[in-house]
Formats: sequence, structure tokens, C-alpha cells
Amino acid sequence: MLQINYIRENKSVVIEGLTKKYVANAEVLVNEVIDKDQFRRETQHNLDVLLAEANNKAKLVGDLMKSGKKEEAELEKVAATELRTKTKELQESLTKSEDELINLLVTLPNLPHASVPAGKTPEENITIHSHGEIPVLHVDAQPHWELIKKYDIIDFELGNKITGAGFPVYKNKGARLQRALINFFLDEAVKSGYIEVQPPILVNEASAYATGQLPDKDGQMYYANEDKYYLIPTAEVPITNMYRDVILKEEDLPIKNAGYTPCFRREAGSWGADVRGLNRLHQFDKVEIVQITKPENSYAVLEEMKKHVQGILEKLELPYRILHLCAGDMSFTSALTFDFEVFSAAQKRWLEVSSVSNFESYQANRLKLRYKTDGKMQLLHTLNGSALALPRIVASILENNQTPEGIRIPKVLQSYTGFDTIN
Repeated sequence: MLQINYIRENKSVVIEGLTKKYVANAEVLVNEVIDKDQFRRETQHNLDVLLAEANNKAKLVGDLMKSGKKEEAELEKVAATELRTKTKELQESLTKSEDELINLLVTLPNLPHASVPAGKTPEENITIHSHGEIPVLHVDAQPHWELIKKYDIIDFELGNKITGAGFPVYKNKGARLQRALINFFLDEAVKSGYIEVQPPILVNEASAYATGQLPDKDGQMYYANEDKYYLIPTAEVPITNMYRDVILKEEDLPIKNAGYTPCFRREAGSWGADVRGLNRLHQFDKVEIVQITKPENSYAVLEEMKKHVQGILEKLELPYRILHLCAGDMSFTSALTFDFEVFSAAQKRWLEVSSVSNFESYQANRLKLRYKTDGKMQLLHTLNGSALALPRIVASILENNQTPEGIRIPKVLQSYTGFDTIN
């Protein structure tokens, strides 16, 4: 959530940033925020004055009673009662104005970093780095949705029977490949200094709100109605919420956590060839990396996280490219995002496998996540990245490494899988 003081003191910058993110009526919204904040502050001031006056009245009544001046005391009691009535009305008005202000603030996305390119669609993202050679496949090469049936390693029909579309069953060497990738990703994170955690996969409303999934993604997450829990769309949500309402010590920064979880996304309205097979699922596995750091260090940390993902993809021998997302294609909460895409040779297209983002203080403001420096409380910066999401990694491994004799497993995974070929 944007800080109200920043909005008030940098009105034109905020309007420009929101407009860059294609927020409709940005100037009207910002003016409304400022007006509501002004009313809230004036109401708070008036309430403080009344409370002070009420306290003085109460003291005066006590002094008069002690002095035996009961008639004067009774008159002051009447005045004190009137003050209490006005105080209650002002308190109700203040609470209402605070709620209205917060409800408006949470509809505003994070502002894009100055380096974020203008643009609205994925076609306007900028490729800033590419690595690896595009594989040339043999004549009879197949897309992964055919390969998984050929080698009996993933069963979509069985998953559809058990649950529904988008919930595959991994089996045989497919299940072992999944487990191998999860362990490999976690080991790489631990080597890079991340502390492994295993968080819950359901979160309460406060947690979904704190990291920005609510109200922005309301209706896009699976919801357990009776208990009012949300199935997580990413481990970012529970891991980051470990630090909600926490004041960290400066010497403990940066915080580095990594965790594996299944992830759940309704993906309502998704269809077509682009979402076939493993390209888009309702349940999938992912290893997430999260960092919490001081504001002045967060963009160096973002670069560090970006290099971490690069290293994993290079060890997997997958051709990849990095995109600097344009403002209109970034998430609601992000200030700057780099997307990683790997090339899927049989589909002849790039598949997104990771987003690495800096949220600056946007999430921390909702989380009330702070640290003390020079005697003052300051919001921290939060960052996260997929390292990595499994489905499209698996799709690319299967397609890019297929041969007439079987599917070659990348060398780095063979000690994890216990086999070097799927055949």
C-alpha cells in the first residue's frame, strides 16, 4: 500500500506513476485520497481538542466537588456530558473516515520504478539478456503433452477424474523428476544463503491482504468458505507474512527465506493452445525465494536474485531470456519485475518460468514490517522470485531433450532422479 505521506508530498509523481500503470482516473483518485486524508486529519485534531477539554472538565468537576461547590459541579457535569456526546460523534466520524481512506488506498497499485519501460502489453516488454542455443529437434519430435502419454509419466485424464482439468497426476519417472527438481531448487537456494522454511498452504484473510492478493485478486484464488482460508497462489504469501507486524533488528538484515509449496490458481477464463498441457495449471509446484532488506539495498538484492535464477537455468542447460516488464504488464504490487522465459523447442515458443520482483515498501506498509535505524522506525523493502516454478520447466526439459531413444535428463539432475533417461 502506498504511504499517505508520500502521496500527499509527491502528488504529481504519484499521478504520473499510476497513469503509467494504466490506472483509470488516476488524478481523480489521488485527489480523493488527499481530500479524505485532509478530512481525517482535521477530524483527528478536533477530536484531540475535545478530549483535552473533556479531561479538563472532569478534573474541574472533581475539584468543585472537593470544595463543596455541588451546584457548580452539577452544571459542569452537564457540560461534560455534552462534550462526551460530541466526542463520541467525532470518534465515529474519524473511524469512518479512516476506513474510507484505507479502502481507497488499497485499490491503488504500487508505483513503477523510474527504469520501468512504458507499455501495456507483453509485446512491449524489453528483452535485456538471452542465453543458450535453441535446440534443433529430430524430425518426429513431439510437444510435451504427447511425450507424457508416450512415456506414461503424467496423466491429465486421471487428474481430471479425481479433481478436474488442470490437476494432473505425476507418476513413474514423471513423479521422480518433480521431486528431483524441487530438491535441486531448494539445495541451490540453501547454497545461496537462503533459510529453508515449509509454510502452510492455506492463509487467512489478513495474510492475503498484507501481501496484496486482496482485494486485487479476490475471486482468482481458491477459497475455503467455512473456515475463511485461501489456498495460496504462491509461497510468497505465507513466507512474507511470517514477518507481519514485526520490528526487525538492523543487524539481522537481510532476511533470506526459501520454501517449496504446491500453488493453487483458478486461472478463470484461460483456454486455447497457449495453456495446453503443462503450460497452465490450477495446481502446480514451485520453490520461492523471498528477501527482506533495507531500502537502500533492495535493487542490489534484486540483481542478486536475478543472477540466482540465471544460475539455475544455466545448470539445467535450458535456453532462456530475461524480460524487463513494462509498466502495464507488471503485477499490482510490483515496482520492478524481471520475467524469465525458457524456450520450448517442440512448441517453438517462449514459456515464462519465473518472475523476480521488488515491491519496495508497498507490501511492508501493509505488513507493518519495519526496523529501527538512527532511533526512527522505517519500512523495509520486500522482494520475491520463483526459483523455480516446475510445470513449464518440466515441459521444456521434456521437449528440448527428446531424442529417438528417449528423453535425456540434464546432468545436474541425474544424481537427484537416479536415472539419466526417460524411455
